[in-house]
Amino acid sequence: MDFAGRSIVLTGVGREGQVGEAVAAAFAELGARVFLVDRQESEARARADALLAAGRRAAGLGVDLTDENSVASLAERVREATGGRVHALVHLAGGFTTSGPVVESDASLWTRQFALNATTAYLTSRAFLPLLRASRGAIVFFAAETILPGGKTSGMSAYAAAKSALVSLMQTIAQEEAPRGVRANAVAPISIRTAANLASMGPDAAYVSREDVAKVVLWLCSEDARAVTGQTIPIR
Repeated sequence: MDFAGRSIVLTGVGREGQVGEAVAAAFAELGARVFLVDRQESEARARADALLAAGRRAAGLGVDLTDENSVASLAERVREATGGRVHALVHLAGGFTTSGPVVESDASLWTRQFALNATTAYLTSRAFLPLLRASRGAIVFFAAETILPGGKTSGMSAYAAAKSALVSLMQTIAQEEAPRGVRANAVAPISIRTAANLASMGPDAAYVSREDVAKVVLWLCSEDARAVTGQTIPIR
């Protein structure tokens, strides 16, 4: 796969040791110019600076993806930097929390999980679709194993529902944008071996590596996957 000269936007690329860092590095190593977006600008810039130090092309941007105007401004900045052509949007931004049994759950957690996992996906994809149309590009959303058939949802109704909404959004975009050559897919990994998950779940849990997740994402954004759209890909 070759991404030389291509512009890739990745959201939710924040702390060191997380999956976004590995996905961004994989794109950059294959020649892409990567725009790393995170709510914490210092984290996005730190990840971008590490790539720049390795001779890659990267920029770090701090944006609240739950805010419509902020997302519109982000898309405009990227449009100006790329000449209006983005080849892929990888939406890693989101958040997880358990909510307990539905009967005991807090409605504010429901609202927050939808904001982090579904609203950010909607606002970001809506803002970047014009730039993706220009290059007949691709979107990859990050779902979760919980949305797969038989996935565990007990105690995490808000998170599971929000990720299910994200998958429905992906399928809608895939259908609507097919005539314009834009593809949309999602990945649904089991727990990823990240620094945060190792700290909270320990070393013996079932994990998939960050690097293996990155390989699937790159393939979905490549010309080799030109015929693949509207799909949710499990990664185990």
